[in-house]
Amino acid sequence: MVAAAAALADEVGAANLTMGLLAERLGVRTPSLYKHVGGQEDLNRRVAALALSEAGDAVGGAVQGYAGRDALAAAARAFRGYVLEHPGRYAATVGMEPTGPDDPLAAAAQRLLHAFTAVLRGYDIPEPDVDHALRALRSLCHGFATLQSAGGFQWSADVDESFEWLIAFADRGLRSYARQGRR
Repeated sequence: MVAAAAALADEVGAANLTMGLLAERLGVRTPSLYKHVGGQEDLNRRVAALALSEAGDAVGGAVQGYAGRDALAAAARAFRGYVLEHPGRYAATVGMEPTGPDDPLAAAAQRLLHAFTAVLRGYDIPEPDVDHALRALRSLCHGFATLQSAGGFQWSADVDESFEWLIAFADRGLRSYARQGRR
């Protein structure tokens, strides 16, 4: 059922995913869904956890065997590809916070963070700055991918060229920061 909800979110957008629409898609009455989920919020959390797990697997698999710029490029491309292929389910992750350490959403989020952390190991970022670097890297990747998936790049420059420019920019920044040390 969660996979069907995620597919529906990709089709209609996370904001338009409702229990009623899912029930209609599955050919059941809405009350029958409550045997499987606790309501709309629970459904949204499950879709978000699925999306974070899938994105974590995509990024984690992409960076295997790579370091430095190659890992950065592989991670960024995998993340962008995931968001473009699954815009609705990824949108469900935005603003969704784990309720505690046992929340499946927390474990799913950690998969994605571990994949991006692996990228940063190749840049020798000082430990106290890893969280800042993770936020910067996620912001770059998330921002570009979500803007693109929403049709936010309307000017004439090639989007793929802009994305490769972003990767090169991030690589230069991370290498420069590691060489210069802390702020």
